[in-house]
Amino acid sequence: MTPDPFSLIDEWTENLLRDLDPDYARENLWDRLGLRPQPGPQEAFLRSEADITIYGGAAGGGKSFGLLLAPLQWSHVPGFGAVIFRRTTVQVRAEGGLWDDSAEIYPALGATPREQQLEWRFPSGASVSFAHMEYERNRLDWQGSQICLIGFDELTHFTWRQFSYMFSRNRSTCGVRPRIMATTNPDADSWVAEFIAWWIDQETGFPIPGRAGALRWFVQFGDDLIWADTAEELSERYPDLIPMSVTFIPAKLEDNLALMSRDPAYRGKLMALDRVERERLLNGNWKIRPVAGMYFRREWFEIVDQAPAVDIAVRYWDFAGSRRTAKNKDPDWTVGLLLGYKEPYFYVLDVVRLQESPGTVMETVAATAAMDGPLTPIIVEQEPGSASLYHIDNLVDALPGFAVVGRPSTGSKILRAKPISSAAEHGKVVLVRGEWNRTFLQELEYFPDGAHDDQVDALSGAHASLVELLKALGSHEGEVVTYSDEVSISPV
Repeated sequence: MTPDPFSLIDEWTENLLRDLDPDYARENLWDRLGLRPQPGPQEAFLRSEADITIYGGAAGGGKSFGLLLAPLQWSHVPGFGAVIFRRTTVQVRAEGGLWDDSAEIYPALGATPREQQLEWRFPSGASVSFAHMEYERNRLDWQGSQICLIGFDELTHFTWRQFSYMFSRNRSTCGVRPRIMATTNPDADSWVAEFIAWWIDQETGFPIPGRAGALRWFVQFGDDLIWADTAEELSERYPDLIPMSVTFIPAKLEDNLALMSRDPAYRGKLMALDRVERERLLNGNWKIRPVAGMYFRREWFEIVDQAPAVDIAVRYWDFAGSRRTAKNKDPDWTVGLLLGYKEPYFYVLDVVRLQESPGTVMETVAATAAMDGPLTPIIVEQEPGSASLYHIDNLVDALPGFAVVGRPSTGSKILRAKPISSAAEHGKVVLVRGEWNRTFLQELEYFPDGAHDDQVDALSGAHASLVELLKALGSHEGEVVTYSDEVSISPV
């Protein structure tokens, strides 16, 4: 069948306009997709001409979705290739992750998936792949590669060595200028915070409005980065080095009108986070970090003379690995914390704290078990290794008729403390008056910088254990302030 000459002319004209006019190409692309980037930061991110563009700030700002749209601007170019990295493959493949979201967009442009390889192929021959860089050594897997567009989702999860190594892989033979595009949430202690420091008010931690999207240039001289306002300035000083341009585009939740319309409760989810995470993920603060008083404040805790009859309770034990000696005058404490629940409050009913011999500790465990009764589960932190299992088995044998359960703890102490910290800040944790109140509140208020954190660990473990029991029993969780799940970052 002879091709229609008029259709060929139309196709030739469209290709010419697309090649000559980037704006035409973009508009044509968005029309074909049936969607377009949201005005403001997301659109600025896609239009950026910087060698390195970092799109960062609050959760829900549309960053990940913008990163998925970015390579589509050149999907009509034969030989164009993009690779978008997450730190682990699990993060790529997770339900609602990058791969799932790309499957909602890319087929509209005729892309064919190769799921095993996590790759999309477009009719032009262009490709977009998703990959991980879980370990430091994984950067070397890309030795010899030429990647026109390199994307990093959640840049603070990567190391500087991983990121900077890929500069040398950012090359192009397809006619599209190579570039690196990254998204990130704030992290005051990351190398990213230092890298974008010029765009951030170092007093407040918030982006400087007048610098959003502004270009700066740098060269890497040994381990140092030398910055300047123009490429010419660096070329004069370092003629053997090639300057790279960088820009930072801040994101706010309010920029993502689609998400705000689709999920109006999302702001509430961010508001429910602990103070540090709320400042980072809701307000986009790049300077906030954990300090004493940041996770717990004594004014958050009401103290009552007597708690109501609770629906369920657990006694959680955090055992010390050492005891007081002449050389070790202030070891860790063994703590047994009794936590109950009566909707919608968690009640800290009792705290036992001691630095004694294993025999005395065992006697105390037995005494509190008798006081709490056989209906109160005894939860013990289960540490890695056979010694912890042996210890738990001994407790089971020593306490017949009582439910003794080992519970592995995962994540850092701070991470484990965040759910109960959020519940406390929302006024959902109540203390029963006792002699232990003073030292308990003091330790919580100084966490994570205090000399001891055993009571915090016991509180975190008891809360996590109690929430798991409530879920298993089918308790309505609407009034249970747990906030234990990581808030997902919407791709929209």
